[in-house]
Amino acid sequence: MKNFDFNLLTVLEVLLEEQSVTAAATRLHLSQSAVSKQLSKLRETFDDKLFERTAYGLRPTPKAKQLAPELRRVLNQVEQLTRPSEFDPSLSRRKFRIELVETAYSLTYPYFMPELLKQAPNISIDSKTWHSQSMDKLLRCETDMGIACREWDERSLLHIKNLPQELNYIELTRDHSVCLVRKDHPLLKEEWNLDTFLKHRHLQVSFGGIAQWLLDDVLQIQHLKRDIAINLTDFNCAMQLCEKSDLILCSPAKYANEMLGHYQLVTLPVPTKLVPGTYVLLWHRHFDLDPSHRWLREMIIESVQQVYPA
Repeated sequence: MKNFDFNLLTVLEVLLEEQSVTAAATRLHLSQSAVSKQLSKLRETFDDKLFERTAYGLRPTPKAKQLAPELRRVLNQVEQLTRPSEFDPSLSRRKFRIELVETAYSLTYPYFMPELLKQAPNISIDSKTWHSQSMDKLLRCETDMGIACREWDERSLLHIKNLPQELNYIELTRDHSVCLVRKDHPLLKEEWNLDTFLKHRHLQVSFGGIAQWLLDDVLQIQHLKRDIAINLTDFNCAMQLCEKSDLILCSPAKYANEMLGHYQLVTLPVPTKLVPGTYVLLWHRHFDLDPSHRWLREMIIESVQQVYPA
């Protein structure tokens, strides 16, 4: 490793992400033959094939998968060393990686992105929807920050106090759940209470890597359960289906308010007592003193809290 070219680590990272020599070459602005040569050097250095060719692209070997978390950490540290101590957004070409729950997109991007594009026209953001591995990726510094849902209700396993100690966070805005039904739903002629709520079938949206909502945890304590007819992972589709059926859809209130102009739906309160939850901006402590990271965090926090005061 004495004469090792550390630029090869960037090539390895991109190959792990793209799992294609062609796609990696495009991202790195190199020819396919140049990337193939660098892959050969990586294989020689690590004494492993690193990738196997399949009909669907490159498949990382166990060794490559083992290297991936440490690779991201090393590259982040190198980035930190070479990044200027002062940050000028107008000159930066930094690419940020953010993973966020589906319902947070409409609560954040329309408010911070216009100002970001004014101040930093060459910065880019790679967004992915929050999933079951997103927390681990934050802990490995593979993503710059995340926006997730957490609870203040003591009955929830997703209580905010259970966040990993390696992460810092700030609350963006609190929110509660509401029920959505179509405008001519038969239950609108009934008394709205828990019995009515449980008598009708439900449409569930699983998002943010969460299999079960706080609502279901609380009902379970009371030995009660919703009759869920269908489980989806897309709120847009769920609202369309809710509009055309007698299913009840539970949704975060702020997201519902953003979307209701597009659908013929009626909002009802959840007929059981729940402590409002919160959207949290999360990042690894590793990035605390990074000036560009701090600049983006502060822009997101300020823009969201102007629209949705805590």
